[in-house]
Amino acid sequence: MKVKQISVFLENKHGRLAAVTKLLANHQINIRALSIADTSDFGILRLIVNQPEDAYRILKDNAFTVSMTDVIGVEMPDHPGGLAAVLEVLEGAAVNIEYLYAFIGKGLTGALVIFRVEQIDESIKVLQEHGVNVLTGEKLYTL
Repeated sequence: MKVKQISVFLENKHGRLAAVTKLLANHQINIRALSIADTSDFGILRLIVNQPEDAYRILKDNAFTVSMTDVIGVEMPDHPGGLAAVLEVLEGAAVNIEYLYAFIGKGLTGALVIFRVEQIDESIKVLQEHGVNVLTGEKLYTL
């Protein structure tokens, strides 16, 4: 149920984001979701891609500072309160959420959110126990 996320450290310089996306495109790696957190000097590009191990290797081989992290992909109802209900489950289990980001996936009935949490295995278990649809990496990589 864990999803592999690629994180790339990028200097805030003209063309750095374009270089990452072009490199991945040249290797037929499809970006499924992304998020950027930045400061004035650098940013962290977080990616869900269809081939995470290949993306990691290609970026590393091309001198990017890159890491791979386990995250959770959750499908939830796409209506007011859908996210609140999932967050309530995690709050009840005392799970600390480091960050999250959302995206739309084809072929799904709800909204999708990627969560980075401290206690990933416990979080997956408690979400499933409460009927939350935790998606596999293989499912997310093909959306």
